[in-house]
Amino acid sequence: KSVFVCSQCGYESPKWYGKCPGCGEWNSMSEEMRAPVSASGPKSASGGRGAPRVVQINEISADAEHRYATGLKELDRVLGGGIVIGSVTLIGGEPGIGKSTLMLQICSKLCEFSKVLYISGEESKVQIKMRADRLGTFSEHMLLLCETNLDIIGEVIRRSKPEVVIIDSIQTMYNENVSAAPGSVSQVRESTGILLQLAKGLGISIFIVGHVTKEGTVAGPRVLEHMVDLSLIHISE
Repeated sequence: KSVFVCSQCGYESPKWYGKCPGCGEWNSMSEEMRAPVSASGPKSASGGRGAPRVVQINEISADAEHRYATGLKELDRVLGGGIVIGSVTLIGGEPGIGKSTLMLQICSKLCEFSKVLYISGEESKVQIKMRADRLGTFSEHMLLLCETNLDIIGEVIRRSKPEVVIIDSIQTMYNENVSAAPGSVSQVRESTGILLQLAKGLGISIFIVGHVTKEGTVAGPRVLEHMVDLSLIHISE
């Protein structure tokens, strides 16, 4: 069906408004086509392995270590002591500021003791390899995938079982069930939702790279920053 979506806040309406009822922004509503929802209902984050077990809060131990260091002291400090297992972190910045290079630096440290899957939708494997060679050596635990289809990406993640996944960038990812173009409000929101399910259901830490506009906001819906566990946005002076 046809819906109108606000590019600023993600508000949806069956009809067009000059002024968004959600955030009050003018001329921000754009038309998108939506595929019908499956009659089988939404899938669980457990990947269809049955209903999750309900536990008492007193049964949960908070003493266990749920973070691991990246090897980069400043990044560990910003992350509160290291990467949280099963977390989704948004890395935002202007185009060309060095987001991809930073993520490869993190991968070079993490792949020494963890399996890392770097997923790129913007560059070829050769381009990534050339940048990686300038940064140093990578172990055999560093995996690389150039893909933008979320169905294929989800299958690769379940099969390879990495501990850390890098998505570069969220604006290039798309879900076949959403007819809108990659980078649109609906695609960014739905793609992030799928990645959240994978992170929480499989216990994988995911870093999402997102482009920042000249106004200092992540390209796409503002709700993206609220969906993730942590947002790290860098804006040049």
